[in-house]
Amino acid sequence: MNLLLALLLAASPAAAPGPRTFRVDYFHTGNATEERFSLDRLVVEPLPWPGNPARAIDETNLGKYLFEVRDRATNRLLYSRGFASIYGEWELTPEAREVNRTFHESLRFAAPDKPVQVLLKKRAKDNSFREVWSLTVDPEDPFVDPTTPASPGALLKLVEGGAPADKVDLLILGDGYTEKERPKFEKDARRLVDILFTYSPFKERKRDFNVWGLMPAARQSGISRPSTGIHRDSPVGSTYDAFGSERYVLTFENRRFRDIAAFAPYEFVEILVNGNTYGGGGIFGLYSTVAADSLWSPYVFVHEFGHHFAGLADEYYTSDSAYAPSEERVEPWEKNVTALKDPARLKWKAWVTPGTPLPTPWAKDEYEAHAREVLEQRRRIRAERRPESEMDALFTRQRDWEEAFFRAQPAAKQTGAFEGAMYEARGYYRPQLDCVMFTRDRVPFCSVCQHALSEVIDLYAGPPGKAPASPK
Repeated sequence: MNLLLALLLAASPAAAPGPRTFRVDYFHTGNATEERFSLDRLVVEPLPWPGNPARAIDETNLGKYLFEVRDRATNRLLYSRGFASIYGEWELTPEAREVNRTFHESLRFAAPDKPVQVLLKKRAKDNSFREVWSLTVDPEDPFVDPTTPASPGALLKLVEGGAPADKVDLLILGDGYTEKERPKFEKDARRLVDILFTYSPFKERKRDFNVWGLMPAARQSGISRPSTGIHRDSPVGSTYDAFGSERYVLTFENRRFRDIAAFAPYEFVEILVNGNTYGGGGIFGLYSTVAADSLWSPYVFVHEFGHHFAGLADEYYTSDSAYAPSEERVEPWEKNVTALKDPARLKWKAWVTPGTPLPTPWAKDEYEAHAREVLEQRRRIRAERRPESEMDALFTRQRDWEEAFFRAQPAAKQTGAFEGAMYEARGYYRPQLDCVMFTRDRVPFCSVCQHALSEVIDLYAGPPGKAPASPK
């Protein structure tokens, strides 16, 4: 074992020898109507696999995609995980109807000791998964790359719950911080992690988490914001303006991102970008992002982490969206939104307040009229490149109005089916009037979202065979 690997193992609590982490890097190419996959490389990462063999099979039924690892000789299922991807979002944009694009993606699992079959499946409109790609992985293949890339820096312990195999491992990854700003990164990371654990169910389940911090030093402070002419070659490659949305922060540099993240045990990643412009993003099973210095970073961190951690859908519908309108109302796979085609089979029926009508009436027209006014002001602030403080003030006024508005609604505390969700004013419904996934208001995750989050915690940190908590 080389010295670097020994030091990394020592940073992990109760780390026991086990299989290394294996990674399949591949290219995902296509458009709105067709897609193709091709292998880039096979990688053995520096650290042991952080997962638990007793919780290898994903039964949460989350994700637009699902991958399986099967023993090549017996076809026995060894591992599975649902996930979403940048490609999966991009194919819903108007651009995907006109051009082809290629995205780099990765699948990670415990390094096998004999050949395995890796199967990639995609969710169909009937919510079943259908195979779209398959490849055989032989750990003895001479082209498997075991080399260790350059270290991004010291691995910080932000929350220490126990051995990685028994916990949810979350990595806080800094981007756009210079070496002199390393203390700022640690301060930002600790502040936002503390805020995450004030929200249920994370508050009650903090012992089930390890939280790590990594910060590769940037040559320049900040990240790219192309709409304003700012371009930065930050270590992780984060950028505003993803899909043309000024607030959407992603990195399209997957290979770079994965090589850096490989120096921590992780299942989930939050990319902390060094900037004050409102922004963030979150993709289930990939990563979430937040601008650390924005006044709204606490909200954005928690909201976007909900996307990344449990595949929670956006419940808002009055802001600008990068996605083309749905041509048909299919039932979403996300657990906090529905097309409500059959109220008797509502996916969160167990939480519905007895006697609540479905759909559930609310003062939707009044809310939408106010939201339109805010959106017009927001567009003017961005078009005129006015100070971020003006956007903060607008959002604060909006929050204060919405909190008073929702408190006055007769159904304020009920669980039902409230129309307006997933960027659509009609045809999609959310469980409660207000939630972290709906507004920037000072509210918790609704009961349905909390249960979805708890299911994922149980997948990684619950005792083997433990069923998720029942609704109260």
